[in-house]
Amino acid sequence: MESLRDVLTGYVLWIKALHIIAVITWMAGMLYLPRLFVYHTQTLPGTPESERFKVMERKLLRGIINPSMITVWILGPLLAWVMHVYEQGWLEVKFLLVIGLSAIHGMLVRGVKAFARDANTRSATYWRVMNEVPALLMIFIVILVVVKPF
Repeated sequence: MESLRDVLTGYVLWIKALHIIAVITWMAGMLYLPRLFVYHTQTLPGTPESERFKVMERKLLRGIINPSMITVWILGPLLAWVMHVYEQGWLEVKFLLVIGLSAIHGMLVRGVKAFARDANTRSATYWRVMNEVPALLMIFIVILVVVKPF
């Protein structure tokens, strides 16, 4: 009888493709949401523009960013297990960077909630900087996955 790992090995390219798609959509949202926050900080609470940003932020978070992150967290460890790479150094560092990216995700969730309550205390400059952090983490993660330096 075949083990689950043996069965999934036959689907590794499909799992990998779905993982990459989820990473791309997660990153797209993680790069766009802080940019929305930059523009949202430039509106007055209660205005039609502010309310429109709230809807956009909520839909982006719930419809794209959250489902993508969940998919990444399911398929990534599954791939590591199926491919027997979970003890390699590059993957351990990648895992730490993905935890960092997930922490940024949590900060963005708090941002959506603060804007929804008209209680954002962060400046546009703060959100501009936060817009760059996911991109930097993504660069290091891709380098680790492709180059596997250790």
